[in-house]
Parts: sequence; structure tokens; C-alpha cells
Amino acid sequence: MKAIMVMFDSLNRHMLAPYGCDWTHTPNFQRLAQHTVVFDRNYICSMPCMPARRDLHTGRPGFLHRGWGPLEPFDDSMPAILKDNDVHSHLVTDHYHYFECGGANYHTQYATWEFVRGQEGDPWKGRPDLDLSGPDPDYAGQWQRQDIVNRLYMPDEARHYQTRTFDRGLEFLDDNHSTDDWFLQIESFDPHEPFFAAERFRDLFPDDYTGALSDWPPYGDVDENSCAHMIDHWRNTYASLLAQCDASLGRVLDKMDALDLWSDTMLIVNTDHGFLLGEHNHAAKNVMPLWQELANTPLFVWDPRAGRRGERCDCLTSTIDWAPTILDYFGQQPPPDMLGRSLRPCLEDNSPVRDYAIFGYHGHYVNVTDGRFVYMRPAATDNNSPLRTYTLSPFDMRVAYELEQLRSMSGPQTFAATKDVGVMCYEAGSGAADVMNRFGTLLYDVVADPQQQNPIDDVEQEQRLLAAMVEMMAETDAPSEQYERLGIEMQPR
Repeated sequence: MKAIMVMFDSLNRHMLAPYGCDWTHTPNFQRLAQHTVVFDRNYICSMPCMPARRDLHTGRPGFLHRGWGPLEPFDDSMPAILKDNDVHSHLVTDHYHYFECGGANYHTQYATWEFVRGQEGDPWKGRPDLDLSGPDPDYAGQWQRQDIVNRLYMPDEARHYQTRTFDRGLEFLDDNHSTDDWFLQIESFDPHEPFFAAERFRDLFPDDYTGALSDWPPYGDVDENSCAHMIDHWRNTYASLLAQCDASLGRVLDKMDALDLWSDTMLIVNTDHGFLLGEHNHAAKNVMPLWQELANTPLFVWDPRAGRRGERCDCLTSTIDWAPTILDYFGQQPPPDMLGRSLRPCLEDNSPVRDYAIFGYHGHYVNVTDGRFVYMRPAATDNNSPLRTYTLSPFDMRVAYELEQLRSMSGPQTFAATKDVGVMCYEAGSGAADVMNRFGTLLYDVVADPQQQNPIDDVEQEQRLLAAMVEMMAETDAPSEQYERLGIEMQPR
């Protein structure tokens, strides 16, 4: 058995041809859809980048206990389980967050791994000699300065980090296609911002923007009316990078054709979350409710055992389902702490594997969907309290927790997934209190209102979805204060 996962970052399903978009350039995604089962109701779980990858490894929601951080010592890891059972797991990525404090042990779960340098603010090339203040003060932060430096060393498509990432993934296929029992994860940080695409893809989406470099939208509110010109530019630069992703995907499909991999190799193409480009008067992610554009993500799966291709699947699925799916494919039993479900029944005959999916950020809305209705539950108090983080690895995105936060430490406390190991508890601040206070409780019928323009007031549906949320919180052994924070009654464990 062999399996390939091609994972993109911030891939918007509503900008892909198989999901109905008619203005972007995604012929290879359309070609992919003809080779796979296309899932229409796939949802994220934990947000954003590394929390989503923890869910990918562990097959269970992590956002109720912790935000960004490394894998915990007690975490199950799908690629490590494969490795320990004689299935070679190999990661090729340009996702530099794997190599910072808050992600530093994910790649080590694979049997082998390769890292391509240069993405975003990756501290790759040192040029203290350059004046990088630039004409635009909003484009002068540390990550942005580093991005400008990095681009100097990628003057053409061949040297672009995305090209080099897929080069190495294809090299693995050339070297190993005739062997068995391997899992390859080709992971591209694109089309995550900044939207730095090779010239031939930029030429596909010309616009009349003449201002300072701006392919890195700010996280926050934007006005579609007053900022229409800038939003159009961001959409064009995103579409350019998306077209490059499409071309890289095409290289994988070409290789599968050339090496006859379709006969014995699973293919999964997915993403961690979407990205807002002016929808709902917002740009980017993190600082707004998890609208459909962020939460309802593309998923394509080819399973040679089922043999279904060119078909749609409306089964509700979640990021936490990917690990058990891959383990099941290789004949491995998922460990008991994995709460995700193998998608094999969906792939074989559209048999559903779940009724509800839960998703969110740590300290933000807790969201639940049945595929038709989406319920967003905010904090019951203005200050979003109580809110705590539980971890044995006190690291955030790039740094360790601050001393004041460490001084707030209490514990230890055990949970179902910690395997009788006590974890430390830290005060987590107010989280997204301002966002939740601004928008309040939200309920949408996303079949009737896919763009979520009109929240509905339906007590019956809200109570049904709330009951499902409480049940799933109990299943994941959510901390007791999460119930208090949300103003709901805790179910006994």
C-alpha cells in the first residue's frame, strides 16, 4: 500500500473550479476532481496552522485545551504510528512553522523529512546591509522585511520555494514508486500569504494596482466599498499563487500517470483552512468568526480499493478524520484516543461517518455544524473568562510562554488524552472577547444562505446543535471552565 497527501495552506474551496469558481485558473484541480471523490461538507477542526496539524497527527480536537504549540509527549501521531509499523512516512515541506518553538517536533514524527527554506518570514538569508523600511509602513514588520530578503534569492520559478518543494516530493516518487508501504506528505505553505507567485502566473491576473508592494493582506476588518481596489488586488495576487499551486498539483498528477500509481496509491489533497479576501468585510483569519470561507474546506480523495472517481460526496467530514483514514488504509488500528473516523465508508458508498463536527480557535467561538446548520457559540461573559491553557510544552508560535504566564501555572491536571500524565494549567487571558462581544451568538442555514449573510433565529435548531456541541465537548474531555466560559451545563464524564 502507498499513499500521498498533498496539503496546501489557506486553500479556498470557493476559488476552485470543482467547487464552482469560474474566474481563477485551476484546470488541474478540475482534473483532480475527475480522478477522485470530491467532498462537499469537509470542515476544519482546530485553528490555525499548527493546531490544525496537531489534529492531523492525533485525530482529535485540540482547541478546547490549547492553542498553538508543539505535539505533546502523550499525543498519538499518525505518521509515527506508520513509522513504528514498518510503513515509511516521509515529509517534504516549506512550512517553516515546523521549525519554530511552537511546531518544532511535528516533523520528527516522520521516518524521514526534508525542509525547503524561504517561505514568508522564514529567517533564512541574512542581509543587514539592506534598507528594507520601504515606502509602506504597514509592510515593514520583521516578517515582511525577511520576506523581501528571501525573495532576492528566488529570482525565477525554478528557485521558488513551492517549485523546490514539489521537486523533492516528485524525487521521492521517482526513487520509491516500485517499492511498497510508504506515506508521502508533500506540504506547501502556498497559497498562504504573502502571495508571491512566479511571473507567468502573475501575468494571468493583471490589474491596475500601482501602489507599494501589497500581497500580504492585514488580519482584520476591511471595507469592501472603500477598499474595493485593494481587495481586487489581493484577490488577483491570491489567484496568481493559486494558479501556481494548480500547476504544481498537475506535476503530481502527471507523475501518478507516468508511474501508474493510480492502481495502488491513495491520494489525498486537502488544506488546513481557508482565507478571507474581503468577504464579510474581513481579510485573512484568526480575528473574526469562522465563516464558511474559512471553515468549509476542499477535500479530494482517491482510494484505489473503492475505485470511485469523478463523484461527489456530501458526507460530513472533519480534519480529525484524516489520520484514522490513513491508518485504516495501511491496516493499522487507530489508537483509542483518536476521535476521528475513517472515511472509508464515505469513499465506498457515501455512507456517513458522523452527524456533527466541532471546530474553533482556543479562546474563541466554539462552533458546531451538521453540514446544513452552523452554530457559533460565544463566551457568556464580556471578558471571556475563565480561559486556561493546558500543556506540558509551554511554547507559543515562535517563543516560550512569558514569565508572567509561567508564574500563573497551576496543576497538574489529567485529561482523557494525556494518558494519566498531569499537565500544567496556565491563565490564557481574554482571548477573542472583543470579537465575540461584537457578533454575539450566530446561527446559519448554510444551504439556504451559503455566504452567511442572514443569521437566523431558530430556537429548536440552536438547542439541537447546542446539545451536540456539549456531547462532543464531553467526548474530547473539555476542561470544566470551557462550559462555564460558554455558559452551558457540563455533562458528567
